[in-house]
Amino acid sequence: MAVPEGSPTYEPGLRWSEVDRFRPSGGSYGTPVAQGAGFKYDEATLHELVKEWSDLAVEYKNDLIDANRIAFAQPPGLDYASGDNASITRQSGEALVEALTQRITYCENMAKKYLVALGKYATAEEHATTVVNQQPKGIA
Repeated sequence: MAVPEGSPTYEPGLRWSEVDRFRPSGGSYGTPVAQGAGFKYDEATLHELVKEWSDLAVEYKNDLIDANRIAFAQPPGLDYASGDNASITRQSGEALVEALTQRITYCENMAKKYLVALGKYATAEEHATTVVNQQPKGIA
């Protein structure tokens, strides 16, 4: 299969289940910053990224409820095979709980990073507004 050419794209609100991985799509992750590594986002994109990372963390938290059921599985019977099977199932559940917990932490940290960026964006906007408002009004 061919991989699309060009830079990766970001489409706010798009669910991964709807994504055709090999189809180029609209939107962009941002404009590369000339003075170094990084990207620029507009305010709407930052809000959408915060929402998407937060929503993904919630989805993982919901999955964590089911994973805990697996991690605490009890044998269906009192025989050796049932006990051993439950033990193996619990080990798998514990690994799943650990993986989901890491994913939740990652998603929450990403949402926080975009919230910080939104704060910087708002501060820059306020500064620009103040500078513009201090300019003389009308034609001199």
